[in-house]
Amino acid sequence: MLRLLRFLFVLAVLIGAAVVGYAYLGDLSPDQDEVSEPVTLDGN
Repeated sequence: MLRLLRFLFVLAVLIGAAVVGYAYLGDLSPDQDEVSEPVTLDGN
């Protein structure tokens, strides 16, 4: 039983490290596009 708990703990630590590593090293930046729209100003 203790061996199973140790295995699950090590597995959880490895999964956590993989998620943190992907967050830091993976390309998570959003795509950026330039957006321009004409604006009509009320010139009294």
